[in-house]
Amino acid sequence: MSQPVNVVSIHPYFKVHAGKMEEFKAALAAFIERTATEPKNLYYDFTVNGDIVYCREAYVGADGLLAHLENVGALLGPLMKLADVQRVEVHGPAAELEKLKGPLAGLNPQWFTYMFGVKR
Repeated sequence: MSQPVNVVSIHPYFKVHAGKMEEFKAALAAFIERTATEPKNLYYDFTVNGDIVYCREAYVGADGLLAHLENVGALLGPLMKLADVQRVEVHGPAAELEKLKGPLAGLNPQWFTYMFGVKR
């Protein structure tokens, strides 16, 4: 399978509040259900290390990521009552990252510009 050259990924790390892990995990089902309908989503999954939950997700272009945020936006408020965002990273080609800097400024992400790698 060939990947598009304009892949953008976002990497949020959540620190789940004490005693809220099961409720947090249950809330993720709605995120997965909504994200499954997004045509520009390449992958979307969660991993856990103690009380830290990491969301691994990628999209075709900045517009794919912005469409995702709009799609799950209403779900974020309730989720943020269960956890705090520790950090957010955004990875992708410079031109795609530029499109995201304004819309994602409130997340205060770390920006990682694509250099080179293996393409399939």
